[in-house]
Amino acid sequence: MEFHKLSAREIAAGVKEKKFTAEEVTRAAIERIKKYDKKYNSLVAVCEERAVADVKKIDEMIARGEDPGVLAGVPFAVKDNFCTDGIETTCCSKMLKGWVPHYDATAVKNMKEAGAVLVGKANMDEFAMGSTTESSIFGPTLNPRDITRVPGGSSGGSAAAVAAGFVPVALGSDTGGSVRQPAAFCGVQGMKPSYGQISRFGIVAYASSLDQVGPLTRNIGDMALLMDVLAKEDANDTTCDAYERPSFTEAVGSASLAGKKVAILTGFDRESVDRPLVEAIDRAAAICREAGAEIIEAKLPITMEHTVACYYMVALGDASSKLACYDGMRYGHHADGKNLSEMYKKSRMEGFGEEVRRRILVGTCILTRGYYENYFVPATKVRQLISDEFKELFKEADLLICPISPALAYKRGLGEKDPVRMYLGDVFTTIANLAGLPSVSLSLGFTPEGLPTNVQLLAPRFGDAELLSYASIIEKTAGAPAAAEITEGEC
Repeated sequence: MEFHKLSAREIAAGVKEKKFTAEEVTRAAIERIKKYDKKYNSLVAVCEERAVADVKKIDEMIARGEDPGVLAGVPFAVKDNFCTDGIETTCCSKMLKGWVPHYDATAVKNMKEAGAVLVGKANMDEFAMGSTTESSIFGPTLNPRDITRVPGGSSGGSAAAVAAGFVPVALGSDTGGSVRQPAAFCGVQGMKPSYGQISRFGIVAYASSLDQVGPLTRNIGDMALLMDVLAKEDANDTTCDAYERPSFTEAVGSASLAGKKVAILTGFDRESVDRPLVEAIDRAAAICREAGAEIIEAKLPITMEHTVACYYMVALGDASSKLACYDGMRYGHHADGKNLSEMYKKSRMEGFGEEVRRRILVGTCILTRGYYENYFVPATKVRQLISDEFKELFKEADLLICPISPALAYKRGLGEKDPVRMYLGDVFTTIANLAGLPSVSLSLGFTPEGLPTNVQLLAPRFGDAELLSYASIIEKTAGAPAAAEITEGEC
């Protein structure tokens, strides 16, 4: 049976109905990974023995007539910055090579409690700093839709694993677009929930005021199912809001755009965005109009002018502070030195890669006297203005449609040649992180050359359920992406 073509919902239903066993599904997933992932390098660790032991317990529960959970027997992968009990967690950096946590991140724990089976750790840009998944110590991940192009970043391994059909669902982290941009480049669905919607406990931090756990799937129905599992309050994360979450699955099941107002972002140079992505926005707007929505235009002048600068001031300042703990003393890579200062320098120089060092240096500069008052503090004030601008917009509109990225999936190597261009490519994704809004990267099909096209959907904070319902309506017409076809001769 071709389990890689099934959705998470179909797998769970099949396991519970005894059409096949959870062990069969998991062994098939691991076999597909072993057979094909040497080409894509989406996973940096495969947890075969533990996964097989876990699914046997699930099959035993089924045999006893017990319910193992809504994700019974569903294989999943997690980005390598999620703590996993007894499994190495490196953030794809030499700095954390060999570190094995003794607990699971809350998101991983919730997935396991729902019956999902962890089969692997996904490749990523080192410490989640990048847009291409080329800075990993395990080597770059390739895009299953076109191996000459990057899968996006920093959750490129998670997106590639879902696109290649290794797992139906995966988890990533999104600080400035790190779930949504890889989802867009790999032709799958990705979501950054509202800040505070899902616990960040057990995620190695990049910038705590921006980081958020996000699911990657091949359809919105599976995404709603994962949100039902993941979106819960957590005493271990004080930013994870304690309020009763709605049923995301029920919201998708009762979706309607009739009488809603859908805003299309204007005020940016459409000529600077690749033509297929502009056409995808127009198509999404047309689908919404046919579904009964009123289409209006939206301008966000403060947001569009200041987002990238504001984001990098806040993110890099935060990152410099967060990563100061990797000093070669308590944990992480250690290098001997003649004195304490030399030991610090050698440990951090050897442990961190070029992009991480660049961001730490810039962030440290931002936080020094003079620069802090002139750059970091104004950035926090601009961040509030951006949030206020969205609040005003969502008084008039229920949904905003805009691009994910100005470009289709980049050619490999571009990030090394022109890092500034990579930073500017975050202009549309970072807005959701700065304002704490929920955002979905929605696949809109493929170009004649086979490259994925997509749009970004945004809704008011904690309007995650409504956002998924609107996304499901567009998906019904546009179609959900299938796993990439992989031929024997390619591997």
